[in-house]
Parts: sequence; C-alpha cells; structure tokens
Amino acid sequence: MDTVEAGFPVASEGEFEATKRIAETVSCEVAGLARCVKGDIDAAVDAGVDCVHVFIATSDIHLKHKLEMTREEALEKAVEGVEYAKDHGVVVEFSAEDATRTDTDYLLDVYKAVVDAGADRINVPDTVGVMVPSEMYRLVRRVVDEVDVPVSVHCHNDFGLAVANSLAAVEAGASQAHVTVNGIGERAGNASLECFVMALKALYGVDLNVKTEMLVELSKLVESLTGVPVPPNTPIVGENAFAHESGIHSHGVIKKAETYEPIRPEDVGHRRRIVVGKHAGRHAVAKKLEELGFSPDEDELEEILRRVKELGDKGKTVTEADLEAIAREVLGSVPEEEARVKLEELAVMTGNKMTPTASVRVLLNGDEHRAAEVGVGPVDAALRAVEEAVKELGVDVNLVEYRLEAITGGTDALAEVVIKLESDDGRTVTARGTSEDVVMASVKAFVQGLNLLLRERGEASSGK
Repeated sequence: MDTVEAGFPVASEGEFEATKRIAETVSCEVAGLARCVKGDIDAAVDAGVDCVHVFIATSDIHLKHKLEMTREEALEKAVEGVEYAKDHGVVVEFSAEDATRTDTDYLLDVYKAVVDAGADRINVPDTVGVMVPSEMYRLVRRVVDEVDVPVSVHCHNDFGLAVANSLAAVEAGASQAHVTVNGIGERAGNASLECFVMALKALYGVDLNVKTEMLVELSKLVESLTGVPVPPNTPIVGENAFAHESGIHSHGVIKKAETYEPIRPEDVGHRRRIVVGKHAGRHAVAKKLEELGFSPDEDELEEILRRVKELGDKGKTVTEADLEAIAREVLGSVPEEEARVKLEELAVMTGNKMTPTASVRVLLNGDEHRAAEVGVGPVDAALRAVEEAVKELGVDVNLVEYRLEAITGGTDALAEVVIKLESDDGRTVTARGTSEDVVMASVKAFVQGLNLLLRERGEASSGK
C-alpha cells in the first residue's frame, strides 16, 4: 500500500502505542488522524507518523448540531489546524468532514484556504454515503479544477456505492482513495480495498503498487483478527467469488475460464471451485469426480448426478465429502436393472418407552414381500426386518462389520454407512449406503450388500 492511516493517536494510550509501533515498523507512509485541535496533532506527531490527517466538519448540520460553530469559525479552525501541523514538518492531508452535504461554494472556500495554509492533500469525504457516482464525479471534478494539490476521497457504503463513488472520483481526477480491507468501517463500512484495486486494474487498466495475489490472504487475516466474517458472496475475496454451480456456467468455465470469470482467481490469491448442487450439469459433476479420483461410466455418472440434484432440491449444500460418499456408493453398487433385491418401503418406530420396531416392503426378483421385526435400536430392527423379508432367497448372511464413516455438516447431514457381510459359504462383500437418515443409509448398504452376494453366487454357479 502507498499509505496506511494507522489510527487516531489521541483517542487512547493503546491507540497511540499502536500507531507508534506501526510508524516504526512499516515502510510506506503512515498517517495519524487528528481533529483540528493542537492536542490531537501533538499526539499524532509524537507517535512518529509521516502524515497528519486533520479534519473538521463543514456541513451545516454538523456545524449547528455537533460543533456549534459558524461557517467562519470552522474555516478559521481548519486553517489553524493545517498551519500547526505543517509547523511540525509532516505531510498534511485535510478532510472537510461531511463534504458531500456541504454547500459547494463554502466547501471550495475551505479547501482553498487550507491549501494556502500548506495542506499537501485535500480529501472529499462522503461521510454518510449519500452520493451517487454521477454526483460524486461532478463534485470531485469541480474540486480538482479549483485546487492545486492532489485530491483524495473517502467514501462510506451506506447505500452500497462506496466503491462506485470512489471510481467515479478517480475518473474525475482524484489521485487517492481511502479504502479498507473487507470494506470494514463505521455502519455499513467503507470502500473495499479489494474491489477498488481490482476494478481499477481489470476495468480501467490502472495497475497500482499492490501485490494483488495477496488480497485473499490479507482478507482472511483481517477477518480472523477482527472477528467480522466475510460473507461468501463478497466480491473478489468471498468464498464463492470464483465458485460455479450452474451447469451452463460450469461447462463454460471448464472449457474456457474467461467465459464466466472477469479476472483469474490466482490474480487475487483465490481458487476456482466447481460446486455441485441442484443446478449442476454433467460436465461439472464429471470434472469434480475426476478431481476426486473417480472414473464413472455414463450410467454411473447419470445416477450420481440424479442423487446430487435430489439433495440440492432438499436445500442441502453438497460438499466434496458428500459427493465422494455418493460416488463410492454408486460405483460400488449393483446396477438397478441387475438388482434382485429392491427396497420399496421402510417404516421405523422408536421412542423412550417403545421397543424399536421396523417394517419393510421389498421386491425379490419382482415379487413383493413384507416383514416386520423388533431390535435393540432402529438400525438393528430395520436390518432384521430386511433379513426376514428376503429369507426365501436362501441367503444366510452375517453382519461382520458396521461403521458410520462420514457425516458432513448439520442435522440434515449426509451419512455414509459402510457394512461388511459374510455369506454362509464364506463369501464377503463390502457395501455402502448414503442418506440424510442413518437408518435409511444402513438399510441401503445392507440391501446393496445382499445384491452383491447374490450376484457373486450367481456368477460362481454359472462358472464365470
């Protein structure tokens, strides 16, 4: 950065010490804030700053209700403050607080007077964020035309226009803008450093003395230190700034990033993410699966995509872990058309004073079978019911391993159950089931295991 305004040294001992340490440590210009009051200016100078940023309000509403001064008194105080700061041999920047609600002719009188008093820069603050870009351009253009020092702007974001107003000011001739990391600041904040810098670079072709590839790292550091979270949809640095879910967008980005990305994520220290959800398309899911090390065929990909969209329709964000679990289940399963056992219906009843009971309806080679059983818990009851329903298949199985392997996020988490079944003739299979419901995930894994054993037995008997 070119300049860091480190703090308001007179505000407290801690603020003074922080400003002093920053002034001793960093290599760029360090500024300290001060009212047009000698004690404020002395504190800033004693903190060792390179620049003292002095300010006084100039709008009638501030003069009447806050300062209780006339316009003439405020102008006199402004000049005195600038002269006193200049006498200490520092760079002086002057701000007319609430400039955008100040009578323009009076504002220009103040600016001209402080420039004559030695101000090195003047600042035009949109203190309550009430400007629109066209008006900001008009005001700054007039100031630039009538004063002979660099013009700066300080924009607040009350209507979400801080960056737009700052850019309009640059178009009008301003050579400095006050920005903050993540746009933090009073009320709705200030102009965002990240958005302002990248807009100048990408949209205006103005390359500043900023290592833009460190912007995300800086944003995360400030987020951590302040405890103020950055919303995922924050431009440039937000988690979703380069995330693509829509099938149309994902397809385009995979083929050519510029189709849906105005800047490269690596230019700001970010990364591109292909998000799977209800809007995901085949290309996005296939690309993500490839990254995760899966190689599904067309039918398997179609089934994975169907399950992803089904989860998305329930309002669930599909994480990488979710996608992995779905892929493992689908790729390790017997295809639907080959399955001899199909679960049609499952009902489980359990409670504080109720023996867990489960009833199931399954199709065995196309024929419907029902069964009900009790167990020590809902999962045990459900698996016993399935075993009872498929008895006529003549497969005697033993559940040798059961584990809940992955649960991702929240009470509607996607659970992955992994089971190992052993048949009476010594064959073992491992099967997986995924669902937001642990009981359903368990039953799906059990049914899948049965189908795998039945397929193995059929292949063995046919000599394959």
